[in-house]
Amino acid sequence: MRKLRFALFGNPFQAKKSASVQKLLCLLEERQAALQIDEAFYRFLTKDLQIDIPASVQVVANSTFDADFLISMGGDGTFLEAARRVGDTQIPILGVNMGRLGFLADVLPENMENAVRQIYDGEYSVEERCVLQLEYDNGHPEGFPYALNEVALLKRDVSSMISIRVDINGEYLATYQADGLIINTPTGSTGYALSVGGPIMQPGSRTLGLVPVAPHSLTVRPVTLTDDSVITLKVSSRNHRFLVALDGRSEMCTEDVRLTIRRAPYMIKVVKRPGQNFFRTLRTKLMWGTDPRE
Repeated sequence: MRKLRFALFGNPFQAKKSASVQKLLCLLEERQAALQIDEAFYRFLTKDLQIDIPASVQVVANSTFDADFLISMGGDGTFLEAARRVGDTQIPILGVNMGRLGFLADVLPENMENAVRQIYDGEYSVEERCVLQLEYDNGHPEGFPYALNEVALLKRDVSSMISIRVDINGEYLATYQADGLIINTPTGSTGYALSVGGPIMQPGSRTLGLVPVAPHSLTVRPVTLTDDSVITLKVSSRNHRFLVALDGRSEMCTEDVRLTIRRAPYMIKVVKRPGQNFFRTLRTKLMWGTDPRE
């Protein structure tokens, strides 16, 4: 039996996952796997859920995972945070869905045993997902400047719209008068961008979305770009500031800053099991193509 190394990352606010975590720990212990657990998640499991963790488990902090696979236990938000922690290490992520929708975290708790077996038997594939990189003309945003789903520019504090000038590869595209603008990857096309009318993109399609939020013109529609595009943004606002959000992590920015968004120099790897594909997920998760009258 191969000696595999797993890192375990989870949402420390879901008490209902207790039985699932215990089951996973038993499955990995039976396989004599080397296991690392994120420090914050470890504290939650041992103190809040009172789960006995084997003494051989290594507790890790920050982005210090050194594993063959990372298992994310939670919803898609937990998966996005796991992707942030993995960064450019190229560790494949397997998402166990403890949340609601689960586009990224698509392994149900009752299927964990089969999922672990398939990993050991090599019955899986790895999808590579594009990541966005955000830069300011005077540096980088605070913390992690990358996003797997989207970068969103949004109005802040006042009800007035913001004005967003957009240039693509140095060529002027348009100035959006809107509540905001979303730049999303194919992975993020089924998230925030979809809720405001953006197109659904197939993973691996090498595209980016440019989706306005509540634009003040009926002629303004979402635009699809190739993922080698360099997007430059300049914002003006009545209160001279706006919000920048990367996969939900947000910070305030002032209108004197010019932003540049481009494809990051690395990809996130996602573990996919046999029988899982994007179109099947659309049908099952979004009820794609179903007739509500039936």
